Amino acid sequence: MLAKYIQDANTDYRRIRQRIPLGPLRTAANYNRAVTVLDEILDEIGQQDTHPLADLAETLGLFIEAYEDAHVPFSDSSASEILRTLMEEHALKQSDLSEIGSQGVVSEILSGKRDLNVRQITQLAARFGVSPALFMPVAKKPGKRPSPRTRVASQR
Repeated sequence: MLAKYIQDANTDYRRIRQRIPLGPLRTAANYNRAVTVLDEILDEIGQQDTHPLADLAETLGLFIEAYEDAHVPFSDSSASEILRTLMEEHALKQSDLSEIGSQGVVSEILSGKRDLNVRQITQLAARFGVSPALFMPVAKKPGKRPSPRTRVASQR
């Protein structure tokens, strides 16, 4: 009887994997597809933690995070640092980003004096073809932040 359940699970899992990259993400194409699917799922479920797809979204998010930890060099960078790097890679000037605001606004964002808002994050993600999560502040994982004593010692 257990063999039948495993066989059915294998069939169902293969069918799901054709639509959702549910598993370790090994290529940029799989990563991009996973981000797109996660965005669609999040649009569907909104803030409903009890939605039937909430666990799927969380699981897919974990695979995306694992890929980003291994392949995306921006994980510890601020939004302004990421934007500056993307601008350099695409040979853009502040005036080229008029969709997020005036040159003064862009300057304030790049200097860290102003945070990106949701509209700006959405537009930048679309412009550069990246996940909006790239520009969102990330809470530091516990245990990774050095203690004040360690930071003071390392600054000497």
